[in-house]
Amino acid sequence: MLAKSNRKRKQRIVADINITPFTDVILVLLVIFMVTTPLMSQSTLKVKLPEAKSAQPMDSGNDTKVYVTVNNEGILYLNNKIVTRKELKEQLAVIQRKNPQVGVVLRADKASRFKDVVEVLDSLNELAIAKLDIETLTSHLR
Repeated sequence: MLAKSNRKRKQRIVADINITPFTDVILVLLVIFMVTTPLMSQSTLKVKLPEAKSAQPMDSGNDTKVYVTVNNEGILYLNNKIVTRKELKEQLAVIQRKNPQVGVVLRADKASRFKDVVEVLDSLNELAIAKLDIETLTSHLR
């Protein structure tokens, strides 16, 4: 009789599911995404931005923003992809048709030629893009 009761105990199936490890993994992933999401919007291009003493922080509203970069050699980038001036204008026109409220963040190297920056500004003006931020470094004088 004792042998039969031991078999019944061994055959008992545990139907409980422990969700604590699953919850821990989800919370860790949430923290990782919260930390890395703001970093994804920063450009990977190395540009030495000019300093501005009176710069204001950019409005980080819900508007769609595209990044136009002019490096010190005059090469244009649209969201970290090399483009010509013509391609820049065409691609910005497509983006603007999809979202008329699109904003442009212009990142120009402080050693870039003024002519290259003016060409970009001229293209933005031709497309009637009204929201423009020029990215600079803010000098903190104390």
